[in-house]
Amino acid sequence: MNQPDERLRPHPSTRFAGPVVSLDLPGLARALRSEPHPAKDGHRQAGLVHRGPLRLLLFAFDAGGRLPEHRAPGQVVIHCLRGELAVEASAERHRLGSGEAVVLEPDVPHSVEAVADSEMLLTVCLG
Repeated sequence: MNQPDERLRPHPSTRFAGPVVSLDLPGLARALRSEPHPAKDGHRQAGLVHRGPLRLLLFAFDAGGRLPEHRAPGQVVIHCLRGELAVEASAERHRLGSGEAVVLEPDVPHSVEAVADSEMLLTVCLG
């Protein structure tokens, strides 16, 4: 089992280095789903970009997987790449299908639940 400070994979700054980064999101999602460690709360996640104020994270959800309510200190874009997600934000429920997204202002409490097996690209822009 991994220790709390032990990484599952190299940091995004070394995995995706260089002035131009090309991301094969479906391929990265397949690789994420095939990792041997168990999913936590029905999902796996991997940081893709961590540069200055920009963060991109890829999530692979099993049906019923969720992220409990939380806040982010920057602008947030929740983009459903595949499947169906239910996003609760500001007391509203948003159903996102493949190719749909919702944008949140900083510090808006939100949660995400996968209605079906799904992939999500999360973008956070801090500051």
